[in-house]
Parts: sequence; structure tokens; C-alpha cells
Amino acid sequence: MLIILVYTYIQEYNVSIDFYWAPLLVESNADHPSKHKRIDRVINIQSIEKHAKNWVDADILVFNSYLWWGTPTLKILYGSFADSKKYNIVSNHDGYKMVLEKWSNWLATHIDHKRTQSYFMSMTATHKRGIDWGMQGDGNCLNETEPVMKDNFWESGSDLKMMRILESTLDKLKARGVNVQLVNITQLTQYRKDGHPSIHRMFYSTLKAKQLSNPKRYADCTHWCLPGVPDTWNELILAYILQRLK
Repeated sequence: MLIILVYTYIQEYNVSIDFYWAPLLVESNADHPSKHKRIDRVINIQSIEKHAKNWVDADILVFNSYLWWGTPTLKILYGSFADSKKYNIVSNHDGYKMVLEKWSNWLATHIDHKRTQSYFMSMTATHKRGIDWGMQGDGNCLNETEPVMKDNFWESGSDLKMMRILESTLDKLKARGVNVQLVNITQLTQYRKDGHPSIHRMFYSTLKAKQLSNPKRYADCTHWCLPGVPDTWNELILAYILQRLK
């Protein structure tokens, strides 16, 4: 199954843009964009080709995989999902490192890097703990209307170790002659506690009265408003692309 959530073709420039859903890069139980669980992550680390075969002909590849690694542990399958009783439980950091190694080996051997530009987006901040920026109590991004103004602010939900694993993987790829540009958007998103949809988003099920009575409990402080902060990192990607075309 080819999981393209958004396909856009711009006839004037003969350009197509695909948003391809593979949140953990390899085959996983999160592969369906709506029918998946937020807990009990299961991945088949040997099965990257299910997704990767659809990336081969792209002129520009932009990868992003972080938020879905937020569970403390996950299951690594031995074999297929049809035989899901054989697995190891590993930490999210170890799982991320293993998957990135599998991804980097595939990228090094299957992509024509003279033709294809490759990018990897760094992690983005979540603003679920208002105490991080001086709020009293258990508040979050709900009703926030201004950025954090403190230099070098870092919210507690951002896992720096995950970022270091990614940086190390890209360094090793570069040593093999494969340049994947890290687009570091992490710090610029740290300040934008005001940039999330909060309660102003589409919900896939009707909210119950108990939820409605406590909005901060269902406020979305992970995703981003559009137009909004993502427009900034899209400008950064465009700058990299245009620079390489000179």
C-alpha cells in the first residue's frame, strides 16, 4: 500500500510534491495514518523496503522522524508482523539508532546522490509543561499568544539524546560520501509556545463533556498552526535547495 497523504502537482513548473507517511521510517504498527495506537510501538527493522521503494525516483528527499519515538520502549520484531510473537524490547534511543542505521545503509546504496538532494529535519519542540517558561500550576500552550523571550530556552520535552543520535548517523553517512543536510529547526521552535493549534484543531471524534470542561487536557501542544512556524523551516529548506542548484 502506497501511503501518500498529500499529492500536489504544479503544472507551471512541472513539479510534484508528495507527503509520504512512514513515521518510523521502517515498517511499523503506526503505518496506517489513522488506525494506529499511540502506545505499544512495534517495528520490523528489517523491512525498510516497504516504504523506501517509493522514494528512489525523487529529486529531493526530506526526512522527518522524531515525535513518534516518544514512548520509552518499543518492540523490535524478529520476522514479519504475521509472526509477531518473536521480538525484543529496546529503549526508544536504541530503537532510533538501529532504525537510522538501517535507513542510512539503504540511502547509501539505493539513491543516486549526484541527482537527488537529501535532507533530514531535526526535532521540533512541544510545549506541554507551562512550568518550563514560568507558568504556575499544570498549564500548557493553551491561550499562549506570545513566544518565549528568554535566550537559549529549552523545553523539557525535547530529547537532546535523540538529536545527538541523528547527528552522529549523518556524520557517518558523510564519511561514506553521502551528504544528507540536517535542517536544524529545533531551537527556533523552542520559543514558539504560541504556535500550536491548542484546542483549535480538527478532532477525529466528538469531545465528551468531561473533556470540554477542562480544555488544557485536550489542547494540542505538539502540532503547529498553518500558516505558522512551519513556513519558516520551509523557507530554510528552499534556501538549501536553491543554493545547491547554483
